[in-house]
Amino acid sequence: MKNLQEATERICELKGNLIALDALVTALLQAMPAAARSDLLRTFASHAEVARTVLLNTPTSEHTINAFERDVKRTLSLTDGA
Repeated sequence: MKNLQEATERICELKGNLIALDALVTALLQAMPAAARSDLLRTFASHAEVARTVLLNTPTSEHTINAFERDVKRTLSLTDGA
């Protein structure tokens, strides 16, 4: 039972870390000039494609892949529409 409790606590910590990083990225995107956001969009799309290739060619859970795709889509929409 102790291992399950520790795993649950660690998952909760990781969720908190991700939420904080998400808030930071959103704030940065909103503060960036339009030209910089455009450059970031191109670079991010390229890096996301490399990450997607790696994810699809390694033993990665569908939950992870789905979360990755959802967050990439969200980030691209924030970058494009910010």
